[in-house]
Amino acid sequence: MADRSAAPRARRSVLTSLLNPGLLAHIGKSSPPRTELVTRRDIRKYAVATGQRGKKYLAGDEAPPMFHISLFWDVVELDQLTPDGISIDPLVPEFPLKRAMAGGVKLTWHQRIFPGDVLVATRTLTDIHEKQGAQGPLIFYEVTTEVVNAKGLPVVTEKTTRIMR
Repeated sequence: MADRSAAPRARRSVLTSLLNPGLLAHIGKSSPPRTELVTRRDIRKYAVATGQRGKKYLAGDEAPPMFHISLFWDVVELDQLTPDGISIDPLVPEFPLKRAMAGGVKLTWHQRIFPGDVLVATRTLTDIHEKQGAQGPLIFYEVTTEVVNAKGLPVVTEKTTRIMR
C-alpha cells in the first residue's frame, strides 16, 4: 500500500512562504554610488585574464564586454567570501535558504568604455520572490546595477538574478 502522507505535506509547503515582510522590505534598497577610474592597465589585465583576442582590448584602447563587473568588485580577504567565492553582499538580506546558484544576467550596453572614463555604479535590490521547485522552495532575487559616466549618461545596465535553495 502506498504512503499517501507525503502528498499533503508537499502541498502544505507550497502554502508556507519563506519570505516575510522584513525580507521583502529590502526591495528597492540601493548601495551608495561607487566611482572608479578606468585605466588602460586595468583593461589590458582584464583582456588577458579573460582570453580576449581583439587588439583594441589587448592594447587597452577599449574595454571588452563585461569589464565593468570586476571593476566594481570589492577587494576582500578570503574569509570574507561566500563558499562560491563571491564577496558577501551587504545589499542582500540573509535568506532562510543558504545555497546560492546563478540565475542569469541580462546586460544592456548603452556605450563603450574607454581608458580615462570615470564610471559610477549604483546597485539596487529590485526583486525578491519565491517559487516552488521540484525539490522544494526556491527564493529568487534580482540586483540591478546602473553604470553611468561622469556626465550621468548610461553606460551599462546589468540585471543579475540569483537563486537560493
